[in-house]
Amino acid sequence: MKDFKPDHYDWRVDGTTAIINLRRPERKNPMTFESYAELRDTFRKLVYADDIRAVVFGSNGGNFCSGGDVHDIIGPLFDRDMKGLLEFTRMTGDLVKAMKACPQPIIAAVDGVCAGAGAMIALFSDLRIGTPAAKTAFLFTRVGLAGCDMGACAMLPRVIGQGRAAELLFTGRAMSAEEGERWGFFNKLTAPEQLADDALALAKRLAEGPTFAHMMTKTMLNQEWSMSLEQAIESEAQAQAICMQTQDFRRAYEGFVAKQAPKFEGN
Repeated sequence: MKDFKPDHYDWRVDGTTAIINLRRPERKNPMTFESYAELRDTFRKLVYADDIRAVVFGSNGGNFCSGGDVHDIIGPLFDRDMKGLLEFTRMTGDLVKAMKACPQPIIAAVDGVCAGAGAMIALFSDLRIGTPAAKTAFLFTRVGLAGCDMGACAMLPRVIGQGRAAELLFTGRAMSAEEGERWGFFNKLTAPEQLADDALALAKRLAEGPTFAHMMTKTMLNQEWSMSLEQAIESEAQAQAICMQTQDFRRAYEGFVAKQAPKFEGN
């Protein structure tokens, strides 16, 4: 997908890492019907993209994403019947489902405003780096909607805990960067001028690792929430046995014996 040219957001590839940036920084990078659909389709394509090993979802112009565009999305929704509304809400859910299903680790690099659908994109990324200016708001109740949008009631408690998630989803208030790091939403905070470089460095570190094994780790992290402990232990036994058949496992062993760093190739 190195030559991929999307119509509704920016895409570039650095080595084997794809970098995504939403457009229209003058409006804090809002989502549109078209960008929702194209991002959903892009993450579905990444399942088959052997040339992409990690993804960075970046900020643009000092902000991550302000959520659904008031004029391009919210206004037109009043003209839809129930069937049309359900088509839209299912499409937004399909985006985050595609993010969880793609094998590549996704790193959200969050600066400034991260609200609504933007907060959900960050939440459904596998790792998150923020800046001290990051303000993350699941603000659905502030526009008269339920806090249970795009899987928020399922995923947010898993990341920051039930009580904290309930407060944010009921009130719609912004979570500060310091709260986000302390509660485990952000893996770390960094200076705004370092954000893109730090996210890319982390992505490249993952891309240079055993990417088949990373895929298995991501799969198990997503699946084991619905398993009993006994089922999880058995599933991990099977997953690890599969990974032991890979060439990367052999490369790691041979590198250890030779006292050299292994060069993983993802097979």
